[in-house]
Amino acid sequence: MSNSILVLFAGVLLLADAGCSSKSNGATGSGAPLEVQVVAVSQRDVPIYQEWIGTLDGFVNADIKAEVSGYLVEQTYKEGTFVPKGQMLFQIDARPFQATLGQMQGQLAQAKGQLEQARAQVAQAEAQVVIAEANQRRTQLDVDRYTPLAEQQAVTQQDLDNATQNNMAAKAQVVGARAQVETARAQIVATNAAIEAAAAAVETARINLGFTRITAPIDGIPGIAQLQVGSLVSPASGVITTVSTLDPIKVYFTVSEQEYLEFARRFPTAELRQADLRNRDLELILADGISHPHKGRFYFADRQVDVRTGAIRIAGLFPNPGNSLRPGQYGRVRLSTTTQKGAILIPQRAVSELQGIHQVAIVDPGNKVRIQPVKLGETIGNQWIVRDGVTAGERVVVEGVQKVRPGIQVNPKPFVAAAMAR
Repeated sequence: MSNSILVLFAGVLLLADAGCSSKSNGATGSGAPLEVQVVAVSQRDVPIYQEWIGTLDGFVNADIKAEVSGYLVEQTYKEGTFVPKGQMLFQIDARPFQATLGQMQGQLAQAKGQLEQARAQVAQAEAQVVIAEANQRRTQLDVDRYTPLAEQQAVTQQDLDNATQNNMAAKAQVVGARAQVETARAQIVATNAAIEAAAAAVETARINLGFTRITAPIDGIPGIAQLQVGSLVSPASGVITTVSTLDPIKVYFTVSEQEYLEFARRFPTAELRQADLRNRDLELILADGISHPHKGRFYFADRQVDVRTGAIRIAGLFPNPGNSLRPGQYGRVRLSTTTQKGAILIPQRAVSELQGIHQVAIVDPGNKVRIQPVKLGETIGNQWIVRDGVTAGERVVVEGVQKVRPGIQVNPKPFVAAAMAR
């Protein structure tokens, strides 16, 4: 009895479920077709872009170091603000260097005084030479006069011998006086050398005194000071800060060896490559997805391929008015490398993916949906280039893709561009 009741109850449920399904299907069939938004597949020539990750750096980065040892007594710039070339950044205690300069100047003055003294000694020695030569000439006259007289025995031999001895002594005095002149002149040479050494010491002391004023070597933005007022600095103490030229700003990015070789084959000479790159704009897409408003230019390629990565480093220059971009930022560098003729384009949002297969919903002339697998190429803005699967003029569903099924009847409406903003 119980089994019969259970069978009867199950039959009632099945009939009820069948009736409900019939009513539901009838309601769907009698309702309005699903409304979707579609766009026509377009075809046009489009530029093909390549992108690389870029790192921003200053056009010139000048590391500021101390040239002399001393204590920092003043920081005269505000970190992160523009400074012109020559502006003082730090002041090192200058008192020891001023004292050294004064000492060197005193030694120079002393050497100059010794030079004047040596010149006076030369003049005195030259005067002694004149006197000695005059005495020698007088004694020579006595010898010349006494010699014939001694032969005639008009004077004694002793007188002649005395005159001869006096002449020899006068000649020795001349030689000694001339030696004193040479000694005095050598003293002048030595004093001149001392003056040059003292002058060099004065110049060195003056240069070292100038090094106590640490100035900006370029126009640029100085970074955070690594050493503060009161710190002892020296040539070995490392970088105090760095000043960077930021307009233009340099962007480094790396391209693969294969990409570089492809480009080199297209333009086999350096002149052709330079001419092509001069006509190409670089675009910089920042970390927030917004493009830098100024286009960049190719600057240089590194001399070698990195053996570790198989890539070559490229640098581009971008105008940076206002210094809004800073070193260390990351971005994407984009470059139009080729132009694809007659590319088939569809919106990215029209493409769905199922188990690794990309597909689109196509609305045929009878407004029925057909699900079509597609092969995709590069992205151009918010569109895909389609390699295979659709043809120009076909209508693809952009809004309502998740609701459509193969063979369903739809009510297609033109895609409203404002919907993209939502």
